[in-house]
Amino acid sequence: MAYKRTSWREKLEDSKKFPKILQFDPKFPCGRALQKMGARPGDSVVLPPPLEVDEIMRNVPRGKLITLNEICRQLAARHNTDYCCTLTTGIFVMTAANAAEQARSEGEKNTTPYWRTLKMNGELNEKYPGGAEAQRELLEQEGHVPVRRGRKYVILDYESYLVE
Repeated sequence: MAYKRTSWREKLEDSKKFPKILQFDPKFPCGRALQKMGARPGDSVVLPPPLEVDEIMRNVPRGKLITLNEICRQLAARHNTDYCCTLTTGIFVMTAANAAEQARSEGEKNTTPYWRTLKMNGELNEKYPGGAEAQRELLEQEGHVPVRRGRKYVILDYESYLVE
């Protein structure tokens, strides 16, 4: 029997029984990040479905940006929880980006504008298709100004472009 590789779109559409609402435990893989945000044991945390992450990313209009933190805030509010797992959300941001790029390569026009989603602190994502360089070029085409900070790129004054 031949092995069939799962496409990015299939991964995006696989809910894996998400969302899951858990009580925060500092031993969670995202525990340190959530503790920095103020999470305490017993706080509620949502592990969101991948399609909800993609939906938020799809709704970022041209000229605007969103960060992983903001996506997590929206998902926590949507699921009436205290926090959202940043690790799970980050994985699904990557899944959405790869699914969008796969769809673009197949000729689809209306794909998720993943390049408008930044890491925390306005940083470009080197794990996106084509790396941070490709994201930088796409953001420059939309009028944003990427600047180098050490080895990484960030968007200058990214806070003023965040979607409301």
